[in-house]
Amino acid sequence: MWNDHGIARGDLTDEQWARLEAVLPPLPRMGRKPRDRRQCFDGIWWRARTGSPWRDVPERYRPWETAYTLFRRWQIDGTWAAVLKKLKVKADAAGHIEWEVSVDSTVCRAHPACGRGPQKGASGPGGTAPEGLEAEPADHAIGRSRGGLTTKIHLAVDSSFHALATVITAGQRGDAPAFTEV
Repeated sequence: MWNDHGIARGDLTDEQWARLEAVLPPLPRMGRKPRDRRQCFDGIWWRARTGSPWRDVPERYRPWETAYTLFRRWQIDGTWAAVLKKLKVKADAAGHIEWEVSVDSTVCRAHPACGRGPQKGASGPGGTAPEGLEAEPADHAIGRSRGGLTTKIHLAVDSSFHALATVITAGQRGDAPAFTEV
């Protein structure tokens, strides 16, 4: 479980943390002592790897509420997307991204409950989203095709199969019109 350097299996290495820390936003100045962000990130990473509930994040990563609060706040304000973009730019500059891009799509059948429309108490399509999140489109990218209610996922990947772009459309949409957007 622990390696020779006192790092748990799966935790960020010193080199990985140095790369990540360089693109993180500065800590807010709030009069209290700054938290150990690496420990918190390892907790978020542990949860993402295992798929476990937040409450099951081990104590060595701080209280689970701390990791969840940071994860959710940065999800809402777009920090995660900005960090990923900065990491991709640095990886590209270092020659780690090969720009041989493959674009393809697949169709996913929607759950039968998707055809019932908004339920009592739901805001429904085009409703207001929580602050900081984009509202869902009116059609929720669900459309009618020969297979029934379907959604199409268009994905661009590099030669190492790292996702570069994703576009979700209704199932009956063609691949060619989505290619430009992908």
